[in-house]
Amino acid sequence: MSDSLSELEGCDLLARLFAARGYKVSRNVTFREYGVTFHIDGWDAAARVGFEFLTSEDDDHADLTLEGYKTLMAAQQRGELSLFIIDEVETLSAAELGATAHEFLDEVAAAARARTRRLQGSRRKTSPALKSRGGQQAAVSKAAATKKPGAKKLAAKKPAAKKPAAKKIRTGSRAAAAKTGTGRKGAAAGKGNIKAAGQARKRTAKSSTRR
Repeated sequence: MSDSLSELEGCDLLARLFAARGYKVSRNVTFREYGVTFHIDGWDAAARVGFEFLTSEDDDHADLTLEGYKTLMAAQQRGELSLFIIDEVETLSAAELGATAHEFLDEVAAAARARTRRLQGSRRKTSPALKSRGGQQAAVSKAAATKKPGAKKLAAKKPAAKKPAAKKIRTGSRAAAAKTGTGRKGAAAGKGNIKAAGQARKRTAKSSTRR
């Protein structure tokens, strides 16, 4: 980037820009993760955000190999870190470098917000389930509480079960009374017949005596 910015100028610009966006960047520190080791130009270990200028003047291409670069890009795609890497083959002015860095940090912030929303969504999905379980337990306890008085009511209604038996007894007594009534009428009729026969015999005896 000799036509626009030197590595030092570019790193100074990026350090100010990252700091303005709230990052605490340490300059020229050793990065040692994922089996990759190199000296990174700027790194916020807490936020896991940094930048690296690749130039031939500091032999940066030998420090960060192509294999190491691919490993770090794979980790970045998994959301495990965010690295803003500029190669000297890209000729950028200070304004262009600043605009590109701002776009990069905007993407980092958007990804962080998306992760926060996912976490909040998973928590919201978990909490209603716990509430519903508590509600089910409360419903079960209420149902159990309501069933107990119901059992008492059923026990109170048990004497009422004798009413059908009482009706049967009354029905039987009425039938018996009807039968006895019918028997009395028959007996009365029989007595009437006996009296009539006696009277007929007396009349026959009187007539024979007169003769």
